[in-house]
Amino acid sequence: MKSEEIMDICMRRGFLFPSAEIYRGVAGLWDYGPLGTRMKNSWENSWRKHFLSLSPNFHEISTTNILPREVFEASGHLESFNDALAECSSCHSRFKADQLIEENLKISSEGMNLEEINEVMRDNNLKCPQCGGSLSAKFFNLMFKLELGAGESTKEAYLRPETAQGAYLAFKRSFKTLRNKLPLGLAIIGKAFRNEISPRQGFYRLREFHQAELQIFFDPDRVNEHEDFESVKDKKLRIYSIEDRGKEIREVKCKDLDLPKFYLYYMAKIQDFYLETLKLPREMFRFRELDEKEKAFYNKIHWDFELNIESLGGFKEMGGIHYRTDHDLSGHQKISKENLMINVDGKKFIPHVLELSFGGDRNLWALLDLGYEKKERTVLKLPKNVAPYYCAVFPLMKKEELIKKAKEVYKLLSNEFSIMYDDTGSIGKRYRRQDEVGTPYCITIDYDTLDDDTVTLRDRDSMEQERIRIDKIMEILNEKA
Repeated sequence: MKSEEIMDICMRRGFLFPSAEIYRGVAGLWDYGPLGTRMKNSWENSWRKHFLSLSPNFHEISTTNILPREVFEASGHLESFNDALAECSSCHSRFKADQLIEENLKISSEGMNLEEINEVMRDNNLKCPQCGGSLSAKFFNLMFKLELGAGESTKEAYLRPETAQGAYLAFKRSFKTLRNKLPLGLAIIGKAFRNEISPRQGFYRLREFHQAELQIFFDPDRVNEHEDFESVKDKKLRIYSIEDRGKEIREVKCKDLDLPKFYLYYMAKIQDFYLETLKLPREMFRFRELDEKEKAFYNKIHWDFELNIESLGGFKEMGGIHYRTDHDLSGHQKISKENLMINVDGKKFIPHVLELSFGGDRNLWALLDLGYEKKERTVLKLPKNVAPYYCAVFPLMKKEELIKKAKEVYKLLSNEFSIMYDDTGSIGKRYRRQDEVGTPYCITIDYDTLDDDTVTLRDRDSMEQERIRIDKIMEILNEKA
């Protein structure tokens, strides 16, 4: 299977490792190895560069992973952040109800309540996969509960199930610090934690995972305007709306869609991130509209963006763009008793929020899947800006004079690019190793280098080689980047 082949590369080459592997690991917990960490950091930096540059009033903040109970009472997580858990009456094994229904009955339980889930399992005689016993569903809260302090001072707290709440809690002080201007964007890149009932699909659904989110606070009276909308109005978005279910993906110009201009602008910029920044094939991307049962009750508008991932069986969610209205700030104002209303040019109101939410880990898996190719060789055709290494430097043979020159070239390039040095094994094996980890370019130093200061530059995708001068190599690599 493709997923197993990709995971084999990830484990052998240092992208991903099972967490606590020497203790046989724990489902839903993974570590990033040396190459995986480089790739994750590169993806995050590409995300920062793309989205934080959209406005001079977009800023990144870093907030805590642990928050007190009251935060999640205000946000609604304590009441509604649940998954349906199916439990066997005989062996008491527990399963994620929607996975059981989808895998065994080939239907979606999205939007079903508990009564409907139990009815579907009962009417279709769905039994426990372990012992064949009868199943019943109940809700299970996905948050990890903690206790802060000791003795009588103990305080109930939780690991954050999303990064977003940190931005809402930081809004009031950030707004004042940043000179009372809207729209205001607060981005958080960090970890979130969900106690998934039965994590599956490898690296797609985790208990500890990375998110990149941008919360954009704005005046709701200006939702149908954006100062730069003209630049995207004729851009065609790849959409799969509710009315398109069972049909083909459509390409529709922003100006022809019945959505607010503020929302459409950021849809266009999300599509640009995948198609222009990451250079992914256009046909692999789409927006999918969620219906009333699928989306959270507080989302006035909700479209997911998805990539077609072969190892996961088709289009899968990479994130979402959510018009959350004033749900979050109003909820925190109610519980905290802190006034979160602002005054802009004499107008008092609670800002609305547009959320751009990305799952970091699943985006990385998607890039590995889309880049994986196994024909006469195994290669990861990763985007150049997220590959663990941009280039690798080799001496043709392990000879002192070649090694010395190769290390000079490595030192020349290492301050500018993510670069590795390798002198182990035949040159062919070294090329194959770099193909397998996605390195776009390899630079080989040979005896001609010692005579004329030229090196061989090899392209990962085409395997074509060209001879270039060392004093031009920086310029050429920058052009290719």
